[in-house]
Amino acid sequence: MKTYKIHLIRHALTSENTEGKYIGQTDVNASEEGLAQIKALMEDGEGYPEADVVISSPLKRCIQTAKLIYPNKEPVIMENLREYDFGEFEGCTADELKDLDSFKTWLSGKEPDTPVPFGESQTEFGNRICSCFVKIIEGIIKSGTNSTVVITHGGIIMSLMANFAIPEAQAHDWLTPNGCGYTMRVDPSIWRMGHRLEAFAECPPIKQQIDAEREAWDTFDYDPDKDDFDISEYIDDYTDYSDTEN
Repeated sequence: MKTYKIHLIRHALTSENTEGKYIGQTDVNASEEGLAQIKALMEDGEGYPEADVVISSPLKRCIQTAKLIYPNKEPVIMENLREYDFGEFEGCTADELKDLDSFKTWLSGKEPDTPVPFGESQTEFGNRICSCFVKIIEGIIKSGTNSTVVITHGGIIMSLMANFAIPEAQAHDWLTPNGCGYTMRVDPSIWRMGHRLEAFAECPPIKQQIDAEREAWDTFDYDPDKDDFDISEYIDDYTDYSDTEN
């Protein structure tokens, strides 16, 4: 059966990223430094993957990144690919928030249904982005799109990888630098059995990654020359987001 590729790429660096601030849905620009880093990645190694379709968060830092990497592709904007709504925490650093009980509760993850003040809960965030991602994958399969790029936010990439990628890992294990991300293989038969995608490469494959290719495969517990990875153990149980309201 034919398979497809989807590439999740984090937007270019912002000044707020550099300052360590929680910037979710505030519509800030990518910084000059961030855009310069993207250009360097475009020129290094094999560069970014080719794309039949480019999908982007509606926030400027993502659209700027998409148009820089793929100037000949008009990005498809998906509202539910916005970053987490940090509410009262927006624009603050962890050090500034460390004494707030609401921040401690949110950071612990023990009350996922409790929203941050004037923001969204972890459960709401997860349902929003996962239902959006399911629609993207279903669209890829239905249309037969070979290579799809999604330009979005670090928190979203970590959450999507934790929910859908195999081999499995915790969200924090999928933290990726600005301008980078992961490539996953969409196998329609595996997707329909368990809503799982095979993570098999970092994106873009920059020079350092190419030089250390064998070590990189170890990160995913996967050997491309011995493709006998048994995914059946991962698809016995999964959360169905197809009917989740956005």
